[in-house]
Amino acid sequence: AFMSMFQILTQEGWVDVMDQTLNAVGHMWAPVVAIYFILYHLFATLILLSLFVAVILDNLELDEDLKKLKQLKQSEANADTKEKLPLRLRIFEKFPNRPQMVKISKLPSDFTVPKIRESFMKQFIDRQQQDTSCLLRRLPSASSSSCDHSKRSAIEENKYIDQKLRKSVFSIRARNLLEKETAINKILRACTRQRMLSGSFEGQPAKERSILSVQHHIRQERRSLRHGSNSQRISRGKSLETLTQDHSNTVRYRNAQREDSEIKMIQEKKEQAEMKRKVQEEELRENHPYFDKPLFIVGREHRFRNFCRVVVRARFNASKTDPVTGAVKNTKYHQLYDLLGLVTYLDWVMIIVTICSCISMMFESPFRRVMHAPTLQIAEYVFVIFMSIELNLKIMADGLFFTPTAVIRDFGGVMDIFIYLVSLIFLCWMPQNVPAKSGAQLLMVLRCLRPLRIFKLVPQMRKVVRELFSGFKEIFLVSILLLTLMLVFASFGVQLFAGKLAKCNDPHIISREDCHGIFRINVSVSKNLNLKLRPGEKKPGFWVPRVWANPRNFNFDNVGNAMLALFEVLSLKGWVEVRDVIIHRVGPIHGIYIHVFVFLGCMIGLTLFVGVVIANFNENKGTALLTVDQRRWEDLKSRLKIAQPLHLPPRPDNDGFRAKMYDITQHPFFKRTIAVLVLAQSVLLSVKWDAADPVTVPLATMSVVFTFIFVLEVTMKIIAMSPSGFWQSRRNRYDLLVTSLGVIWVILHFALLNAYTYMMGACVIVFRFFSICGKHVTLKMLLLTVVVSMYKSFFIIVGMFLLLLCYAFAGVVLFGTVKYGENINRHANFSSAGKAITVLFRIVTGEDWNKIMHDCMVQPPFCTPDNSTYWKTDCGNYAGALMYFCSFYVIIAYIMLNLLVAIIVENFSLFYSTEEDQLLSYNDLRHFQIIWNMVDDKREGVIPTFRVKFLLRLLRGRLEVDLDKDKLLFKHMCYEMERLHNGGDVTFHDVLSMLSYRSVDIRKSLQLEELLAREQLEYTIEEEVAKQTIRMWLKKCLKRIRAKQQQSCSIIHSLRESQQQELSRFLNPPSIETTQPSEDMNAINQDNSAQPETSSQQQLLSPTLSDRGGYRQDSADTGKPQRKIGQWCLTSAQKPISRSESSVNFHFGGRSTMKSVVCKMNPMSDAASCGSEVKKWWTRQLTVESDESGEDLLDI
Repeated sequence: AFMSMFQILTQEGWVDVMDQTLNAVGHMWAPVVAIYFILYHLFATLILLSLFVAVILDNLELDEDLKKLKQLKQSEANADTKEKLPLRLRIFEKFPNRPQMVKISKLPSDFTVPKIRESFMKQFIDRQQQDTSCLLRRLPSASSSSCDHSKRSAIEENKYIDQKLRKSVFSIRARNLLEKETAINKILRACTRQRMLSGSFEGQPAKERSILSVQHHIRQERRSLRHGSNSQRISRGKSLETLTQDHSNTVRYRNAQREDSEIKMIQEKKEQAEMKRKVQEEELRENHPYFDKPLFIVGREHRFRNFCRVVVRARFNASKTDPVTGAVKNTKYHQLYDLLGLVTYLDWVMIIVTICSCISMMFESPFRRVMHAPTLQIAEYVFVIFMSIELNLKIMADGLFFTPTAVIRDFGGVMDIFIYLVSLIFLCWMPQNVPAKSGAQLLMVLRCLRPLRIFKLVPQMRKVVRELFSGFKEIFLVSILLLTLMLVFASFGVQLFAGKLAKCNDPHIISREDCHGIFRINVSVSKNLNLKLRPGEKKPGFWVPRVWANPRNFNFDNVGNAMLALFEVLSLKGWVEVRDVIIHRVGPIHGIYIHVFVFLGCMIGLTLFVGVVIANFNENKGTALLTVDQRRWEDLKSRLKIAQPLHLPPRPDNDGFRAKMYDITQHPFFKRTIAVLVLAQSVLLSVKWDAADPVTVPLATMSVVFTFIFVLEVTMKIIAMSPSGFWQSRRNRYDLLVTSLGVIWVILHFALLNAYTYMMGACVIVFRFFSICGKHVTLKMLLLTVVVSMYKSFFIIVGMFLLLLCYAFAGVVLFGTVKYGENINRHANFSSAGKAITVLFRIVTGEDWNKIMHDCMVQPPFCTPDNSTYWKTDCGNYAGALMYFCSFYVIIAYIMLNLLVAIIVENFSLFYSTEEDQLLSYNDLRHFQIIWNMVDDKREGVIPTFRVKFLLRLLRGRLEVDLDKDKLLFKHMCYEMERLHNGGDVTFHDVLSMLSYRSVDIRKSLQLEELLAREQLEYTIEEEVAKQTIRMWLKKCLKRIRAKQQQSCSIIHSLRESQQQELSRFLNPPSIETTQPSEDMNAINQDNSAQPETSSQQQLLSPTLSDRGGYRQDSADTGKPQRKIGQWCLTSAQKPISRSESSVNFHFGGRSTMKSVVCKMNPMSDAASCGSEVKKWWTRQLTVESDESGEDLLDI
């Protein structure tokens, strides 16, 4: 019983155990027994075994602190790797330095020139050429100055250019000063930024507080934490809570310092590594003339090499940037553009040529060989010619081996050269006869590696291979552990079972001494066929010799055979057969041996191997070293990538009928009713639809009724949403397609009514059933999990298919003519590439792969050998089959399939994480989609930048921004959107990505590279927003000042005009009449007489602050108001002097210079006194004008 339960746990032949038990207990207890075995199988395999695997894999996980430490060490290791030059370049350091010197021709012998390096002169000339080209670009164009150039001679033109060049010296000096200032500013900004960086701070926000506000205040407090912690002093009078808070702030400050120092050290180390590498390359390039010269022949800046570089590196511009503004255009087919820009044009051509060559190889077979098929030879010639052109261009552009960007700089370049040489040798040789196990057959097997070229041409596939095998040390160690375990059990098995598993093929012979001669074996068509023989008749049969032999597929006679048998047992394929043979021929007690090996080797060792492979892949990819917060952040980014705007048009409020339809179609009860109808229609397929069966007619009629209901649903949605609004949703498009197919089926059904129409109706119902996945959240998440898993594992699936294709081509060469056996038959064989692919797909699932391998190992006398050509023999290849099937099963079944499972499990956690694990919940995303749908009224997926402000103001809940408390955060977010596309339109994912960055603690959630880039971006945004705020404040201040100045200027201007008129009348009086002072004048005199007289009061002709012009207007003051001659104000202590229209009395600062009535005075004396007063005012004005020359500085 224990052995049977253990067998069910391994899922090997558990159905046979259940069937035998069912036959033994009878019909009464059969249902109970079946339920017992099924429940145990589900519990053991789906729960118990998975839990056992999870415990082993969990031990491979690292702690949070170790993950951070390993991230830092990995960054340091990458920096060290970047600093070191590869060995193929460091070899130039072994040779003496021979820098190239400047060679001057036609030089007199008595004139000596010091040796100058050519690199120095070249750098100087390049700098001067750049300055000259920049100057010539600024010269007038030929179109605008064609007449001047036609009139000017060559000498004059040269003088003109020389003059401009002389003048450009000052601009060059200014530019150098500007570069120095820019460098100093960069240093200051970097220092300021490093001072502003601080450690992590755990805020404790309120429950209803916005996460955007929380993270903003965390960042602000983090920046002030450093300065605040330094200034804290613990005093005796502080309470215990205050002391605890001070201590926590001190600890946070120290942690912040440590983290900042580590990040800064790694960043500086990376920059220094890149700089050192560049310096080393420049030194080698300067001191060794053959460095960076392809094949030591082509010059570094040769025209042919530059042409080859242009051809090799030409690629499609997938970004589609605006040439004027530099903004990225939001194109409709951006995914197609990204695919076209994935590789260069040359690599695209070679990918297409390689695929065509692989397609031609699929038509090869042992009976249609490339040596005798001219059409297949054409494809071979095309591939070799194109690859020759490609390699020549790349070698001329980048070099072969001893250049920084050489073709052979990694394993991919070696593989390219190897595939090319194999193809070239095979094309030149083209052997007509290929003996089995010969060098020509080996060459044909190596030729089958051609599909692996795509691994080198596609960067993502290179990345997969690098992530899989870059940390081969751990994989190698666990492989050694498994091999050691197998060797120990194999050695012990040889001691136990060597020579004991063999027996005679005659079941009546027991001893080996009696196993000789021949015996008759009966042959029957079926085991259960009971034929009644007539008297004297015998069953059909034939005579065979007696043979003492081991079991067909395994034995323990030596360590090699024992290792092979245990390797097959390791895959859990055929281990029950090994156990039964051991128990039957040696004894039941020896069955413990195989059970212990299955437990240790399969359930522990193999699980450990798979876990190490997956952990190594995730670690090289970066996901294994992620902390919990970083893992959540990566999950959030993955969920945001697949999030889309709600393709739902607004409610048509203007039209009452459409609004009613809209409310009906969007009601939850309506959606649930449609889902129930879809399920009810799917139930109709529970019975086979057969045209001859009368039951099928009512089933089809009910399906027609359901189809009309779905047509009514689509019609109501089109009316409610309008055709354009209905077409925006992909789900609506799918429903419309299925409904249209249903209408076509209804027409054909009533017109033809045959088996094909019933089959079409069943297909329409199946298609309709898939639409229900988008109507429920859980089903939609499952569908998204499958889709995202397929998308993320696309390159792994393609890589697995390419490996399978290589093995299929090699299987045709090695086993294309093997005779049929137990598992090699007319359905499963290697006679063509297509059938070989089907066999390999069967092996991927692990179904009897070991039996197929043993069929391909058949040797004489069980086959017919032929040493002339391999396609004339039906024997197998023992060594070839061993390496072929074992390597294929390890790579595909143990590595690639488990990577797919790991990716699916990883994506499954994206959509099924709890609310506590999610940084942005599903409700937050849904709320943002609804608000976006309100702002994006055209449903284009993009909005203008100015609408982002309205969108942010409409957000509520955890994404809400309080303008009263977080106005600065609001400005930062708006400016980030403006900066993204230079003020252009922003997409749904742009705004969502900005909100996601603002809603997390970047110090905890982001990795190092992303953290540095994000902090730099936020620092730049804050700096620009601060500048804008100051600029706007200054503009407001200037506007208020100018408004006051304009108001005062208008009043003063009117007073000046009135005073000018009065002054002109006073200096040139036509006649003097005696007048009585008016009431207004008396009132003014009374007011002025009430003021005390002071000696500081002066009578001046001075301009006011609002009067800027008047002196001299420079070119920089263009557009400012100028003071006209005569616009001077007669003032006393900067107060204007007023005069009544009906009086000639003047009052200067309250001092009555002329009493009462002026008619009693002599007019000539009055005029003389007034002229002397004006002269004094002018002299005083000159002093005031010189003192007020700094007033204009206030307006700068």
